[in-house]
Amino acid sequence: MTPSHRPAPPTAEIERRLGDAVRARLPHRLAEFVMFVLKQGWACLFGGLMLAAIIASKAVWQPDWAVQRYDALFAFALLTQAMFLRLRLETWAEARVILLFHLTGTAMEWFKVGAGSWGYPEPGLIKLFGVPLFSGFMYASVGSYIARVIRIFDMRFAPYPPFWQSVVLAGAIYANFFTHHYLPDIRLALFAATVLMFAHTRVWFTLSRRYWMPMPLAAFLASLFLWLAENIGTATGTWLYSGQTSTQLVSLGKLGSWYLLLWVSFVTVSLVSRAAIDRAALYR
Repeated sequence: MTPSHRPAPPTAEIERRLGDAVRARLPHRLAEFVMFVLKQGWACLFGGLMLAAIIASKAVWQPDWAVQRYDALFAFALLTQAMFLRLRLETWAEARVILLFHLTGTAMEWFKVGAGSWGYPEPGLIKLFGVPLFSGFMYASVGSYIARVIRIFDMRFAPYPPFWQSVVLAGAIYANFFTHHYLPDIRLALFAATVLMFAHTRVWFTLSRRYWMPMPLAAFLASLFLWLAENIGTATGTWLYSGQTSTQLVSLGKLGSWYLLLWVSFVTVSLVSRAAIDRAALYR
């Protein structure tokens, strides 16, 4: 739901007409499912465009072209971000906090590539410490999805644990991505912490009426789609894990990594989506 103080984006009327058309032509339950899928797809538009660019560029790019594929992807990502702001698909406040996740993701990329966890095999001019800078926009697309899906579905998270606890949890998860190279990996404890801390938190969202889903389940389903998207990246050879070939699937262990990283992204985005966090009200 668009807040009254924020101008509706130019696409708002198209969204409304599409929703009316779906509900007028389909039985109620099927219409609700179709609207859920369409809204989810609309929320992950940034990530979808990035994946489309990765696939299309891999299909057509030639090694003797003047511009390297990684550099073209970086330019495409910048243009896409600019268009999102110009069309008001993201607010400036959201863009600033998404930039924070972009930067923390890039920092992790530098560390992980340096540690040999994965790599980017193609050449590129806009590459720093072996990491093409378009990769930060892949993290930004996760933040963009979370910010947009909260608005598009008018989401509320209730009852929510004390905010400081979620920040500590996110910090511990992020730190473990680095420290497990030198210290014991505590990801099992972190998995347990996400479930225990948010066991009673419901994600309330709106279609024709209010629905809810347990928050840990919602996080798992979102991480599953991120894992599937990552397989597109490795299948095109855009990045590869150590010892992996482009014909191999990303290990299911990385699904757990995406699940944990999703919590970091959510807590980061919640810095500008505090209205969605309601510890007192329960929606019926």
